[in-house]
Amino acid sequence: MAALKSDSLSLRGLALQFARPSSPDNYKRNAKWRYPQAAVIPDFHLPMRSLEVKNRTSTEDIKALRLITAIKTPYLPDGRFDVEAYDDLVNMQIVNGVEGIIVGGTTGEGQLMSWDEHIMLIGHTVNCFGGSIKVIGNTGSNSTREAIHATEQGFAVGMHGALHINPYYGKTSKEGMVSHFESVLSMGPSIIYNVPSRTGQDIPPRVIHTIARSAYLAGVKECVGNDRVKQYTDNGIVVWSGNDDECHDSRWSYGATGVISVASNLVPRLMRELMFGGKNPSLNAKLMPLIEWLFEEPNPIGLNTALAQLGVVRPVFRLPYVPLPLAKRVEFVNLVKEIGRENFVGEKDVQVLNDDDFILIGRY
Repeated sequence: MAALKSDSLSLRGLALQFARPSSPDNYKRNAKWRYPQAAVIPDFHLPMRSLEVKNRTSTEDIKALRLITAIKTPYLPDGRFDVEAYDDLVNMQIVNGVEGIIVGGTTGEGQLMSWDEHIMLIGHTVNCFGGSIKVIGNTGSNSTREAIHATEQGFAVGMHGALHINPYYGKTSKEGMVSHFESVLSMGPSIIYNVPSRTGQDIPPRVIHTIARSAYLAGVKECVGNDRVKQYTDNGIVVWSGNDDECHDSRWSYGATGVISVASNLVPRLMRELMFGGKNPSLNAKLMPLIEWLFEEPNPIGLNTALAQLGVVRPVFRLPYVPLPLAKRVEFVNLVKEIGRENFVGEKDVQVLNDDDFILIGRY
């Protein structure tokens, strides 16, 4: 209350400072132009934080993760979540040694979810699998207000960490980025995601170095390239490669802790070997045709097509995503045969799906 009274007095003093003299003539003679000053109103919101420790995870625990999968979200024919198929996907990640999952990221199509769906899926994942794998919710947004609200809710339902993007499309200044990230970092362990090809704006190193003072910054998912990875790791900042095609070299030659992977949805055991088993250029080369195939069109189009043809999810797409064309679907079947069906998730034979096998949903 004393703080409120003090702020009220200071604002009143500011108003009096700029009050006009009673006499218009006197005002014209004595007035001196001053730049308007923004009154900084303190933020009186307290963090919506629980002290229960059931799912509490330290920032250091998140920093130690080497293989994190950006998990796919499967759908029922009417466009709702296929929770049964989702659970199977997560279980396959756990069995094959994946240490963490990103829920509702770009790969998981968080951009096509309502916030109700998003938080529900985070809560479901924690409830079912939180004791076996680290659950990192993508609660970032280009709206700071939405990012704060979603991150509060995500930690309230038990997620272990948050993934945060810089404000995309509308963009902001470097100072605005710092303010945006500082508004959410105090809530719990967080990974900053830099992917200029999607946001339209790079997060420059000086922004990361500024917010690295926060005890809750776990690290950076970096998609700019390995030179940037090394710049951070040389300065003690944890980095995960955001590019499957660069992650082997990022891990073993540039100091990255690991990868946040799309390909591990399909071949989790091989991606674990790539991150844990030391330099392995032959395995990296073996996986490269699959990785290139996955990203010929914007992610998650390739992944959604692949998982449907492996029979582990229904061939349902939320628009605007549509399956890869027939020639690419045939190419995937050949890739599976070359790498070995036993290395991929699921137990059904891989098959080429026809165009009319897919369901495209615009309303859900």
